[in-house]
Amino acid sequence: MTSRGCPYFDPEYETLLARLNPPRVVIDNVSCSDSTLIKIDSANKQGILLEVVQVLTDLDLTISKAYISSDGGWFMDVFHVTDHQGQKLTDEGVIDYIQKSLGANEDSLTTEVRTCLGRTVGLQSTVEHTAIELIGRDRPGLLSEISGVLTDMMCNVVAAEVWTHNMRVACMVYVTERLTGGPVEDVEKLARIKEQLSQVLKDEKGNSNITVYNCEEKGYSVVSVKCRDRPKLLFDTVCTLTDMQYVVFHASADSDGNYAFQEYYIRHMDGCTLNSESERQRVIKCLEAAISRRVSEGLRLELCTKDRVGLLSDVTRVFRENGLSVTRADVSTRGDKAVNVFYVTDASGNPVDMKVVDAIRKEIGLTILQVNDISHYASSKVQETSKPRFSFRDIISHSEKVLYNWGLMKSSPESL
Repeated sequence: MTSRGCPYFDPEYETLLARLNPPRVVIDNVSCSDSTLIKIDSANKQGILLEVVQVLTDLDLTISKAYISSDGGWFMDVFHVTDHQGQKLTDEGVIDYIQKSLGANEDSLTTEVRTCLGRTVGLQSTVEHTAIELIGRDRPGLLSEISGVLTDMMCNVVAAEVWTHNMRVACMVYVTERLTGGPVEDVEKLARIKEQLSQVLKDEKGNSNITVYNCEEKGYSVVSVKCRDRPKLLFDTVCTLTDMQYVVFHASADSDGNYAFQEYYIRHMDGCTLNSESERQRVIKCLEAAISRRVSEGLRLELCTKDRVGLLSDVTRVFRENGLSVTRADVSTRGDKAVNVFYVTDASGNPVDMKVVDAIRKEIGLTILQVNDISHYASSKVQETSKPRFSFRDIISHSEKVLYNWGLMKSSPESL
């Protein structure tokens, strides 16, 4: 029998394009009057958009606009950013960090980014605790009911994060067995926890500001997002699409102060579009959950006291009995201390009567529960604006012409 040798493959070839064309990062404080432009050109690879957005998000920068294109093996992005005070970037340390993190001098854009998506009720045990993910329709007292179920199931809440938006809630709760202090390993108990929490949620379908459709002439699936703007929104939506194994070929993002508008042209990693209604609905639900995260509306209450079993259940019960609704919660333990932050409104979503807050503080403890109002806490609901917005279609032809002129696209944009 004649043996056939395998063709030789140079492992260095895969990174050849990146080495011949290292990333180029330009920080532009001149072209725009109210923001800094960060321009990035580099060889394209799966996940690079998320990695770039994550670097900017970790610096607590606000991205007001973004122009993204990654066809033809090349990645071209322009981000309009400001610092946490709404000003251009002037800190040389921040600018240098961006240059080094995204530029040719570092390997930061080759590391794998790990993300996680939630479901209606999901449970996963790790070495130290069990993580519970919940998504559903929000209502007053929901967090208290969830805490009550876990307390009745002999579970101790060691940490939790809760987000609400447009009457939807997303929640991550980390629990341990009360008796052992370890994760919940009993399969039957995990099933009972999931069943009871599903009953508590009683999930209802809410209004959606997300649409998904196929653009046949371009061969893309188009995801359009319209929602209230907030910090880190772009990161959360890009993270979700990346985690779901979609490739973002082109995108645009804009905000007018209150509302954000995003448009993504995506395909599966195998090049296919979203061809089933169930898949489109899955994308919509996952993006709705991502958008709900990190939204903070309400009066900020900070609790710090010695941790004990049932503390979260007792505190949220007091909130519920006094007519407060928790819009967001960050629950953690540091040693033997419970350090919790709650954002609360009344049952209708309006500002809390400070007399009610004073009564609650007296019941829980004046030194235990502190008030820290947030500047954007307001009673009025923001109405949707009719301000014209740009679309990806307004910029795609220009991006494609640039790519074609550089020899990075085989067909001219006029033929597309």
